[in-house]
Amino acid sequence: MMYNLLDNLISLVKTYEQHNAGAKDDLNSFLNWMNAQALKPEEISAKEPDWPGKIKGRSADSVINTSLVHLYRYAKIQAKAAISESVFSTPDDFIYLINLNSGGNMTKSALIKENIHDKPAGTLIIQRLLDKGLISQQPSAVDKRNMILNITKKGIEELNKYMDKIRAASANVTGALTADEKTQLITLLQKLEDFHYVQNFEKN
Repeated sequence: MMYNLLDNLISLVKTYEQHNAGAKDDLNSFLNWMNAQALKPEEISAKEPDWPGKIKGRSADSVINTSLVHLYRYAKIQAKAAISESVFSTPDDFIYLINLNSGGNMTKSALIKENIHDKPAGTLIIQRLLDKGLISQQPSAVDKRNMILNITKKGIEELNKYMDKIRAASANVTGALTADEKTQLITLLQKLEDFHYVQNFEKN
């Protein structure tokens, strides 16, 4: 007799009973459950999508890069609308403030690096926030040449005032995705970010 197969079937029946609320005691229900387990989305090989220019040799890399640029622009449109009546000049002002609020006090160079900006652009953003009293700065106790930035009470108040609108804008950007798709996308984006971080920072 096929004892190993029987053991496996018994184990599957136990799993079916334990993890399937309202499991029915009939063969068809069990087989339907088995098929569903075999066809979980993460185990299905993704069918290669079609895209403009594919038959003429346009690469997947080109499509991904273009989509990332377009999505950044769509996100920027949403963010601008969310802060249109605020004290923030650009979405970057708001993001810098979020970084300080969540990450704690940090140097100018660390804040600029966190946002992947070059020094001139990051310095302008920081200066705008200082001029509006949303952040403050003081010399580092370790190295007086470094200025430590921290969010002010006014900065926290302005951040809280528009946080719901920013969250809604963020939700609009990913509105077409399911929860599982968002998780998958985060995994892929983090993989890309880690790759580029090593290429641009750890090698320097």
